[in-house]
Amino acid sequence: MQRKKTAIVWFTNNLRVRDNRILYEACLSHDKVIGIYCFDKSLFDKRQFGFKKIERFRAKFLHQSVTELQTNLEAHNISLIVDFSFPEEFVPKMCKRFNADTLYVQEEFTEEELQKLSEVTANLKEGIDVVRQYDQFLMHPNDLPFRIEDIPSVFSNFRRKVEKYNKILPEVNIPVNSSLNLVENNSEIPSLKELGFQDFEQPEHSAFPYKGGETTALDRLNYYFFESRKLGFYLNTRNGLKGTDYSSKFSAWLSNGSISARTIYWKVKEYEHEFGSNKSTYWLVFELLWRDFFKYIALKHGNRLFQLQGIKRLDYLWNTSEELVSTWIEGSTTEPFVNANMIEIQQTGWMSNRGRQIVASYFAKELQLDWRIGAAYFESMLIDYDVHSNYGNWQYISGVGNDPRDRKFNVKLQAERYDPRGVYQRTWLQPTLF
Repeated sequence: MQRKKTAIVWFTNNLRVRDNRILYEACLSHDKVIGIYCFDKSLFDKRQFGFKKIERFRAKFLHQSVTELQTNLEAHNISLIVDFSFPEEFVPKMCKRFNADTLYVQEEFTEEELQKLSEVTANLKEGIDVVRQYDQFLMHPNDLPFRIEDIPSVFSNFRRKVEKYNKILPEVNIPVNSSLNLVENNSEIPSLKELGFQDFEQPEHSAFPYKGGETTALDRLNYYFFESRKLGFYLNTRNGLKGTDYSSKFSAWLSNGSISARTIYWKVKEYEHEFGSNKSTYWLVFELLWRDFFKYIALKHGNRLFQLQGIKRLDYLWNTSEELVSTWIEGSTTEPFVNANMIEIQQTGWMSNRGRQIVASYFAKELQLDWRIGAAYFESMLIDYDVHSNYGNWQYISGVGNDPRDRKFNVKLQAERYDPRGVYQRTWLQPTLF
């Protein structure tokens, strides 16, 4: 196959070198590969239901991730040019500057991301090939045992079919290119202040004290699997609330693509080969399939993922009381367990999976507030925000998504079960409020 001259790899939510398929294909097919990343100003200015799209926690994690990506790419003699502007202007400008033959980018399938891709490609000069590939799944869409339009609406049905088929692609890794591949790069990664935020440190008792970036993600993977062997107890601890090791914490690095789901999957298999499989090793892969499921639901249903009626198209009477929303956000409801979780996310940008289910259920089922407001708040605040999992889970909990039972959490019973001595609640609540 004849190699082309120059490829631009536009990094978005795939901020890694290891197992990055578009980067791998660009390196195979081109003499020169140049990486670019754009901190999209519209995401730092735009508000939805009164919330910034990206608040300080995710902004700092993203900043750290891009900084590390630049370092890791340079170790492979690939430059990463970074800008704080608008992708629809920056990406075409870079393609023109380097006379690129091909633009590589991760394929997207939700409205805002697709619109941005469309604006970028519309501004490219004629003759540039655009390669768009799905690279954020555990199981690639081409390898599913059914068509996208036939994706089961219930997770258990989806899981049984894909587990039986179980086709997970191997990892791909680019070789270190010894040829002169670096280009003049005078770009600077914008500071957190330039992104609109003051720097900060996480509280000492944060359950997520970690930095962004591929190296930290791989270090965490090695620690959780092989140094501490916490993976072997994951099923017993995953509903915890306090501490760094009750869960894997991989979701944050998965969310911006600092690590791939495939890398985690194959490391699980390596762990099982060395130490044996059990229900916990199975359950971590089970959770990766949940992540895939919500992505496939988004791929199947498109914009319905963000509509009030949900994918079930149900018309409920939703409340939009600003006062009730504020009490939930501020952690001043009548439920201390809800309040503790809401103060945790407010102060750290993190909340346990159990906590997210409880506060979302309280928001939608008890306060009967428009679930999209809660989802938008999570989008703004969570370090590990993932568009498909966030909106899919909010629909699921609110009764307009994929939950066939339309369940509601009893907050007091949940507190008794998961925080019987009140340790978690005392961590985040003032004694006078608990």
